[in-house]
Amino acid sequence: MEDQNKNLILATVLSFLVILVWFIGGPMLFPNWFPAEKTATTELTALPPEVAAPAPAPSSTGESLDAPVVTEAPRVMLDTPKLSGSISMLGGRLDDLSLKTYRKTVSPDSENVQLLSAAGSAVPYYAVFAFQPGEGMDAGDVPGFSTLWQAVGGPLTPDSPITLTWQNDKGLAFTRTVAVDENFMFTVTDKIDNTGNAVANLAPISVIARRGLPKLENIFVVHEGMIRRTDGILEESKYSAMSDLPELEGAVGEKIEAATDGWIGFTDHYWMTTLIPEQGKAFTAVTKFTPSPVAGSEIYQVEIRQPVLSVAPGGSASSQVQFFAGAKEWETIHNYQNDPAWLDWALGDRVDSSRPQIAGFIDSIDWGWFFFLTKPIFRLLHWLHGLIGNMGLAIIALTFILKTLVLPLVYKSSVSMARMKELQPEMEALKERAGDDKQKLQRDMMALYKEKKVNPAAGCLPILPQIPIFFSLYKVIFVTIELRHAPFVGWLNDLSQPDTSSLMNLFGLLPWAGPEQHTLLATIFIGVLPILLGISMWFQQKLNPAPTDPVQQQIFAWMPWVFMFMLGSFASGLVLYWITNNTITFAQQYLIMWSHGKRPDLFGNIFTKAPPPTLPAANLPTKPTKPKK
Repeated sequence: MEDQNKNLILATVLSFLVILVWFIGGPMLFPNWFPAEKTATTELTALPPEVAAPAPAPSSTGESLDAPVVTEAPRVMLDTPKLSGSISMLGGRLDDLSLKTYRKTVSPDSENVQLLSAAGSAVPYYAVFAFQPGEGMDAGDVPGFSTLWQAVGGPLTPDSPITLTWQNDKGLAFTRTVAVDENFMFTVTDKIDNTGNAVANLAPISVIARRGLPKLENIFVVHEGMIRRTDGILEESKYSAMSDLPELEGAVGEKIEAATDGWIGFTDHYWMTTLIPEQGKAFTAVTKFTPSPVAGSEIYQVEIRQPVLSVAPGGSASSQVQFFAGAKEWETIHNYQNDPAWLDWALGDRVDSSRPQIAGFIDSIDWGWFFFLTKPIFRLLHWLHGLIGNMGLAIIALTFILKTLVLPLVYKSSVSMARMKELQPEMEALKERAGDDKQKLQRDMMALYKEKKVNPAAGCLPILPQIPIFFSLYKVIFVTIELRHAPFVGWLNDLSQPDTSSLMNLFGLLPWAGPEQHTLLATIFIGVLPILLGISMWFQQKLNPAPTDPVQQQIFAWMPWVFMFMLGSFASGLVLYWITNNTITFAQQYLIMWSHGKRPDLFGNIFTKAPPPTLPAANLPTKPTKPKK
């Protein structure tokens, strides 16, 4: 029994150290995983060009697309169930976009989240679509980043696309149709009609550019930066890593040639912008970083470059690209993905042949190393939430299901631990016979285990599958937007954030506010959920008598309360999972031990102190006796 207690203490201490080192020492020990990001300044003085100009197409002899910026241009309004904003006729750029269904805070009066911003704002962030001149053409022959388009129609809604027109003086007429669905997907279709006398060679290019960095959350399990998929290969790069790319076209960057499918964009914690070319066709994915001597004026840029189009006189050609700009909602993104028909059928989804078929688009959500567990766990949580209607109750239900799956291992472990306790007298006898011969003791113990058919490692079985399950659920709660501002009960109105109640104001009974989240005071004056977590760990510990060793006894006594403060600043959804998990584990162990005649003396373990340690009889001092007369 003492050996088991030592192993448990060792495992707990190691787990504590891993968590402590990871969260506190991670940026120092693993600088490549925890890069120090800069935050964008709000005042810009000398602005560089709007977009870092790409080099001409390989066959081009013309100029690049770097043109002067027109600050004032007509706009066309856009209005959908989830989006609002406007499109500038300067380059036909999408640079004004707000998310109707998401607010900055949980307050109903809070402003909507603004995703895209125009040039001249604090942090410009936009998408623009243009053409590169090919052989025999000049930059002025094709619409560029700062071309002033003419709009036909408006406003842009899911039921009414808009049309933009532009033509040059050589007989080329460009017609751009911009459509949007009821979610976050734009479709930009360009048609070129050649009424001139010469072949027109030009290449479509689409760009997402952002100047300066957004305010990063710097959560180590959340990727913020460039994300790209080309021909089935998914790659991510933090903003800080983009400056380390090799030289490319007057800046730094890299070009990836894709033969069949893919996409590229920027992903934040909950929001994303992505360019998606026509799937099944070749394209070039470009990542670029343009430095600037002015802080906050550097340009982060991704591009989709499509092959050169050759339009004969009297002929026409077209190209298409999609642009996703919105929230990383699992169900919305999944509906854009080209799942195999059998998978759609197995998951109960109605296959919609009209929806975009984007390869691997669901991987734009950062599922982490345990994606093979994270994806199904979230899918189950999403289904439970739709069934129950409350995310907190869905987390509780999910915990019950996960604990049911590992119940056979828990049962086997508990039975093994009970049988190990029965073997304690025989093991003590083996120790006395072996003396200081450790090898003989080891051989005799293994023979005893084999004879009694006991596996001493079986007690660890339930822990092994719960480690990846825990990290997968941790990832789900921190990464997925479905828990953002998700209420549970009462004051718990955002399961993605720590419990806002606090001992400082007696959980709201005193007339002053509690401490600000993620501060030292918030760590000390914890809320209701962390306290319930500590109590659940303490009750689970009391299923077994306290160890007789004083050192072990003290460690066990302090463990629940140390973890209570250490984990109190975690997302309340995760703390809710821990409380539920501890409660179910307590009930399982109690019933299993009871069914095997080992009913725990819970109240006795709570109120009875462990006996003081005793020395072996051979080492006890003896009182001298007087000789008989």
